[in-house]
Amino acid sequence: MGDPNAPPPPPPPPAQGLTLVQPSTKKKHKPVKVFRVFRNVLRSFPIITTPACKLPSLPGGRLPDGKSSGGGSRVTGTLFGYRKGRVSFSIQENPRTLPMLVVEMAIQTHALQKELGLGMLRIAMECEKRPDKDKTKLLDEPVWTMFSNGKKNGYGARREATEEDLHVMEVLKAVSMGAGVLPPWTEEAAAAEGGDGEMAYMRGHFERVVGSKDSETLYMLSPDGSSGPDLSIFFVRI
Repeated sequence: MGDPNAPPPPPPPPAQGLTLVQPSTKKKHKPVKVFRVFRNVLRSFPIITTPACKLPSLPGGRLPDGKSSGGGSRVTGTLFGYRKGRVSFSIQENPRTLPMLVVEMAIQTHALQKELGLGMLRIAMECEKRPDKDKTKLLDEPVWTMFSNGKKNGYGARREATEEDLHVMEVLKAVSMGAGVLPPWTEEAAAAEGGDGEMAYMRGHFERVVGSKDSETLYMLSPDGSSGPDLSIFFVRI
């Protein structure tokens, strides 16, 4: 055994170094968009709204079939976190680019997995409207109140991508869609986030629909012919 008072060794870098590139949208200063999980099981049903959280509706009050009625673009979204830790959500232009947005959500990974197991999940991230002269973009807001299927979870926060976030994106660079577990980045990181040593992830294509400067939605898409949980994430200013 070594000296117990000695500082822990620095975390190892990714095996092949960081090869992610800047997204093209970063140069154009376009807002980031929100997402839908796998194929909508209940596409013909209207989006659920509750008095507790004000989810924006799409034209006609229905989820789009195939592509969004608003002509949304496609991005890569990844939900990831240690099983006993909180979930983080990353948006990338594609799996080979640096994240455009990383949000730490107010829900633990095991709780999110349970919610998704029920088949349909609506996550709303809400913040207060700013004065008209304030030009802060919606997804540049630092803090949101988070609701899952109308129930308040707590607060989500935008953050700069950490070394661990970038490590996860690098490891998953060849994955466009899928779910599974990853080994911990370091033992210290695993212990800090729950200690069970596994990081769960779910990645997919998301269609980003911008309703207005105060409303964006992400719908996670599934391959044709497959079925799975229906996930939508709404970012709104109210």
